[in-house]
Amino acid sequence: MAKLREKYREVLGEESRSNHKQYLVRRLAWRLQAETEGGLSERAQRRAEELARDADLRLGRPRQARIPTSRPASHRDSRLPAPGTVLTRTFQNRLVSVEVLERGFRYEGSAYRSLSAVARAISGTAWNGFSFFALNGGVEGQL
Repeated sequence: MAKLREKYREVLGEESRSNHKQYLVRRLAWRLQAETEGGLSERAQRRAEELARDADLRLGRPRQARIPTSRPASHRDSRLPAPGTVLTRTFQNRLVSVEVLERGFRYEGSAYRSLSAVARAISGTAWNGFSFFALNGGVEGQL
């Protein structure tokens, strides 16, 4: 990222406000292409300037916006069994046990935030945790 930000500064003549690698690569590619093949036409530039003058440009989130840092304590998915419950399932001829915690799940001594994360750790592929443990009224999936 350091080299990419340095190249961005060199090519565009300004510091990047972003640390998003894909954005920086695309912005650099656009600029280099514009330099070799020509940029926007004068008509397109004028139109872009008109639109920019009329736009309500915001570079960051509004200061008065309150972003919640956690879910309310009362929010708990109704499909989840009570904390302390042990979910079991056979996966690839192996019995798997997962303990439901107050906030999260425990599998083989490690804590996980979601059932999907546990299912991924067990299977090695992306699963919906409720489907994997048949907690949504569905049938257990097969691999």
